[in-house]
Amino acid sequence: MDRPSRATCGIPTYPWCLAPDGYATRRQLRALDLRPGGQPVVAQIERPRRRRGPLVAYLYRIDLALPVRPMTAGMRAALDKANAAQRMCPNCRKDAGYRIPPTVGMCVPCAYPDDEQRAV
Repeated sequence: MDRPSRATCGIPTYPWCLAPDGYATRRQLRALDLRPGGQPVVAQIERPRRRRGPLVAYLYRIDLALPVRPMTAGMRAALDKANAAQRMCPNCRKDAGYRIPPTVGMCVPCAYPDDEQRAV
């Protein structure tokens, strides 16, 4: 049985959860330890929404996907440095132990000093 499809933007478009076998989204490829590897988008799936346009997910062929590149020592060091920078409070210069939300911009004790005194 052929699954329903229609062409949008020149590529096949399938309803949500009805993509043919052999296709996968980026997240699905990553779960299989694969990456698109430079291949073009071959199809898409659409999920309708009530108040906005449909959600679209692009599909890639699994047989053309390449293995994920291994993490090198340099990449690991850069990632650790970036994560450490997001944990550093710009106000007290201490490691907060969690990623500081950009909406607050500082650790909880610096953002809400009165709440800490009340808790004691």
